[in-house]
Amino acid sequence: MNAKTVFKSVQGKNDILKYYDSFIEKIDFPHEIINLNSCLGNTFIIASGKKEAPPIILFHGSGMNSFMWLKDIKEYALNYRVYAIDIPGEPGKSNEYQASLNGMDYVSWVNDVLNELSIEKSSFVGISLGAWMALKFAVNYPEKVDKLVLISPSGIGPQKKSFIFKALYYSCLGETGVKRLVYKINGNKEIPETILKYQRLITKNFIYRRETIPIFLDDELKRLDMPIALFVGENDIMLHSLKTAKRLSELRPKANINILKGKGHSLTDLVDKIMWFLN
Repeated sequence: MNAKTVFKSVQGKNDILKYYDSFIEKIDFPHEIINLNSCLGNTFIIASGKKEAPPIILFHGSGMNSFMWLKDIKEYALNYRVYAIDIPGEPGKSNEYQASLNGMDYVSWVNDVLNELSIEKSSFVGISLGAWMALKFAVNYPEKVDKLVLISPSGIGPQKKSFIFKALYYSCLGETGVKRLVYKINGNKEIPETILKYQRLITKNFIYRRETIPIFLDDELKRLDMPIALFVGENDIMLHSLKTAKRLSELRPKANINILKGKGHSLTDLVDKIMWFLN
């Protein structure tokens, strides 16, 4: 495991987590905070819903934490035992050191988490890097995955090389550039100021992954025998969303494919569609 922290400074880390805590403190539904040990160190989880209900795991994207799920957890918890998990090596409250995406470290981590939670089989909902994590686990442990929901997933279609140059350009423009970049990632749509403020804080203080996210082989994706739903935005500036949809539909013809017109990489307000699929 990489021993280098993902935060640029101790103060930056504290600022990110303090802002995160301010939202956790405002949660208006029954929940519990779980910290458990794993092969990648401490793992932080926000859990909600009846303990005897079917489990569902939520994985956030890169450069984020389970803050992004707070609005959705309440809805999922009506029918499920929900676990929103901070991925180690991202700007959350889990271990701050990153493991490589190559190899089995994150697969072993997910397996550890399920074992610690006494979960034999679960549905997974992941976005971007979080969808890649869910896919990687499902490829290796298909018998432990009930249903799989992939939102703007990495690992199926190629990343857009042009995004790297756009991100570098906008990052040189300070807060104005960050706002413009987030606007484009969001499909050229404005986002709430509270979310934008948090994204600026993370961008300022977090060291993003520079590792290329591995693409899954055809044979790996063909192993996925569980029900799958895919949601991609047609205007995704980070990933080739249409190629992603085409490849998955060819390899898994029964997958539920959803190409959302006018949408970008950051897809929100999908709870009703996802609940319909899960139910």
